[in-house]
Amino acid sequence: MRHSLPTIPQFYVTAPQPCPYLDGRMERKLFTALQGDQAEAMNDSLSKQGFRRSQNVLYRPSCAECCACLSARIRVADFKPSRSQRRVINRNSAVQRYVTSAWATEDQYDLFRRYLDSRHADGGMADMDVFEFAAMVEETPVRTRVLEYIAQDANGRRQLRAVCLSDVLDDGLSLVYSFFDPDHSAMSLGSYMILDQITLARKVGLPYVYLGYWVPGSPKMDYKAKFSALEIYHEGAWRDLGDTDSYSGTTHPLSVKPIAEQVAGLNLPKTLSAPITPTRIIRDL
Repeated sequence: MRHSLPTIPQFYVTAPQPCPYLDGRMERKLFTALQGDQAEAMNDSLSKQGFRRSQNVLYRPSCAECCACLSARIRVADFKPSRSQRRVINRNSAVQRYVTSAWATEDQYDLFRRYLDSRHADGGMADMDVFEFAAMVEETPVRTRVLEYIAQDANGRRQLRAVCLSDVLDDGLSLVYSFFDPDHSAMSLGSYMILDQITLARKVGLPYVYLGYWVPGSPKMDYKAKFSALEIYHEGAWRDLGDTDSYSGTTHPLSVKPIAEQVAGLNLPKTLSAPITPTRIIRDL
């Protein structure tokens, strides 16, 4: 008997777990598998609605009493670097970008481990081994690229300074994950990779660079608000960030829509063969 993948995506909800961004809160995600002929169209469509990709899964925070995680993207045509960002670009003038396919290497993993051990030793990815790292990079059903940032050391040897895993969407570049050499923290390589993605998106004619989530009240995410022409996905629409203090209400329980209502409001690719109905696609895990 021949089996085929379902044409209508199934959505699921994770069990609550402690939030990595805001103390005392619980995190929950709405997610769906990314697979089959519709993978790229799904990634394009749901990225515009606040979803992110992790391997072959698309997810969006869907916490029971909080909606503080707001998807953020930079409007490339209107972006202007600040004075400090221009200094970051100048500091990294000797760094060269190399774009490769989604393929993991030992050098990347070694840098990834040093980055985690230095910056996120107690994070959710701290125990990732080389096989899990390879899966993070290589298990992608969409157009994904690895950007390696190389510089020469004092002896003229090539040195991997930073790595960025990015998806190529129909309207932008989406930064899936990035890491850098903790011994060169003074170079602001994290910010430099974002600035370079903006340069690359402008060069190839893509209007946005997607940064993941900005979380008001989380010091870990403050750096994203420092980029000009930043838009956030809030209450079903993209809008200029504006006054960051105006988003304090996103942590109020009444700011959260029921799961079924969230799913029913999603816009999926028109090529899917049937409309979605919340009673068919919601599963609690």
